[in-house]
Amino acid sequence: MTPLTIRAFRPEDAEAVAAAHRAGREHLVEAPEMFVWLNAQRTKGHDRTFVAELDGRVVGSVRCGVVTGTSTTGVGHANGSVLPEYRRRGAFSALLAAAERHLAGHGVVELHSWVDEEPGPRAFAAARGFAEGRIAHFGARDLARPLPEAPPLPAGVELRPARYWAADPHPVFLVEADAIRDEPGEVVMDAADYDEWLAGEWHRPAFDAGLSVVAAVDGRPAAFTAVHTDGADRYWSAFTACRRDFRGRGLAKLVKLESLRLAREAGLRHAYTSNDATNAPMLAINAWLGYERCASERKFIKRLDG
Repeated sequence: MTPLTIRAFRPEDAEAVAAAHRAGREHLVEAPEMFVWLNAQRTKGHDRTFVAELDGRVVGSVRCGVVTGTSTTGVGHANGSVLPEYRRRGAFSALLAAAERHLAGHGVVELHSWVDEEPGPRAFAAARGFAEGRIAHFGARDLARPLPEAPPLPAGVELRPARYWAADPHPVFLVEADAIRDEPGEVVMDAADYDEWLAGEWHRPAFDAGLSVVAAVDGRPAAFTAVHTDGADRYWSAFTACRRDFRGRGLAKLVKLESLRLAREAGLRHAYTSNDATNAPMLAINAWLGYERCASERKFIKRLDG
């Protein structure tokens, strides 16, 4: 056996990192190419990926950065995984330590991490100084199954693929920037940045502007569901938003249903989504759409300043 090595991500690590990321988590939709793209970005959040090498192979990784899009300072994130057969050998402890050093160097004093809602991962986090927080649930849907019948469109509402706004996506950004302020979480996302959104979301290779759907009210975007795909047959509902002054009209349900319909027509087979356990309205919509819970994860939080 060779010693454990922690180092920065290289493009040739993408296949191994994706394999560790997805191990035991079929609900995570991320192609290897996405890890190459993510690590080529220069972000305000100082995002970084570290990999662990054991026995001459990359067996896991952690991606970390400073939380942006908020007026709250000093909050960071770190999430990762190690292949099951290489766990309990210190790889993820070393990855997490590297992430903590990196983030502390950029002013992070509070670290947030999502952990599989299982006894082993929860005990691992608790033993390293993390405190338990909120829960999120994943839903899965076989797109071969029939979809619900579409409700009638309210007066003045049109459903269009997001690519309709390709020349100027700013009106779509405004929907997400308004809605994300109410997203359940410990940090209020009250400082969304358009350029950052363009680079990290709209121009993300996995983002599908043909399957993402906008509900326009009298021509103005009012609700939006963003979709990522793996380039094969898997669909990820990345974010669904409705401007606060247009809520109560069923627009979120309409855009999500239309997006799933388009995904079926495009030949995708497996759809996945995730929601905070306290987000009852969106959980109800996803249940109506036919999603069934397939996994859960829990937020853990650690102070880095003692």
